[in-house]
Amino acid sequence: MLLAAILGVLAAGVVWLFAAKIWWFPPGIDAHAAAYDEQFLRTIILCGVIFFLAQAALAIVLVRFRQRGNQGRAQYSHGDRRLEFLWTVSTAIVFLGLALAGTKLWARVHFDEAPADALPIEVTAKQFAWSFRYAGPDGKFGRTALRFINDAAGNPVGLDDADPASRDDIVSATLRVPVNRPVKLILRSRDVIHSFFVRELRLKQDLVPGMDIPLHFQAERTGTFEVPCSELCGLGHSQMRTTMQVMTQREFDAWLAAREAQKR
Repeated sequence: MLLAAILGVLAAGVVWLFAAKIWWFPPGIDAHAAAYDEQFLRTIILCGVIFFLAQAALAIVLVRFRQRGNQGRAQYSHGDRRLEFLWTVSTAIVFLGLALAGTKLWARVHFDEAPADALPIEVTAKQFAWSFRYAGPDGKFGRTALRFINDAAGNPVGLDDADPASRDDIVSATLRVPVNRPVKLILRSRDVIHSFFVRELRLKQDLVPGMDIPLHFQAERTGTFEVPCSELCGLGHSQMRTTMQVMTQREFDAWLAAREAQKR
């Protein structure tokens, strides 16, 4: 009896901790984050109900089949194959249903094309820093080459100054994007696998050397949000972090204009 009571209290306490949301996600800032949170909450509620019912059933079994003083040994049951088949099939249906729903959400981000008017930004990761490149007034990304990479000279992406389209490109150590405008990131790595992660967007994508990996989103709230590398990439991994600043369109245009003026 005591063990069943302890089990019931612990199960109720765990369910309450999740229901009260004492420790939860930070508020999302885009439509994907809202959809992600809805899917996560559905999963937590369904799993929470199943968890509580399973613990309640275990408590009932502990009470019903316990040994009662001198009345002999505790009772034993060989089970019910029909019942076992039913809960196995039900578990498979629930699991596959949740997996399909989550896969659909994931595919919208990774397989759907970014809108035609999305702002393109190249993201380059290296041990242990981020670089973000914006096309200049000509709207074109200039030519780059490995032999031109020079971190000490402020050229972490290898811009070729001989290419006119490269001369007005802007490279920043922080990611700045306008609010309510689609953004398309082109993710690259110079050395090892890194990972771009913004909690508030509910987005995480690895950057693999030799690959150009697209990722798109549209932030719907201004603010400053942390961008850590979420893939162990070396001894300085913990220091590889920057920020994403979501700005109004006017603020973003003013920032671009100021950076362009510095290059003249």
